[in-house]
Amino acid sequence: MAESKTILIAEDSSVILNLTKKILELQKYKILTAKNGGEVIKQVENNKIDAILMDLNIPVKSGMDCTREIRAHENKDIANIPIIAVTGNANNYSMEDFKEAGINDYLPKPLDFDALVLTVKKHTAQ
Repeated sequence: MAESKTILIAEDSSVILNLTKKILELQKYKILTAKNGGEVIKQVENNKIDAILMDLNIPVKSGMDCTREIRAHENKDIANIPIIAVTGNANNYSMEDFKEAGINDYLPKPLDFDALVLTVKKHTAQ
């Protein structure tokens, strides 16, 4: 059941953040947000999060750096949170870069909301 699933959206664009949040709330997900990489780390340490939508171009710490930090976390529950990269310039990265950082999946911008919902469901299914 999606009701108990918490998704962290790491996104510095208010427009994309609010749209993504609304779409996922309609699917009964609980949403937490972070506008920069510092907030991402605070959120994962203070909340039980089932998946992260990680914009790769967020301020303070990039999405790639946040992902590496989460993967290296001593708490295994935190280290194993599914991370879905979201970026408008995926051409700057290869799937190898994503794998090396520990990213589980990837969504291009502009977001396809059907793909968003399917991808989040795939990574939060029991």
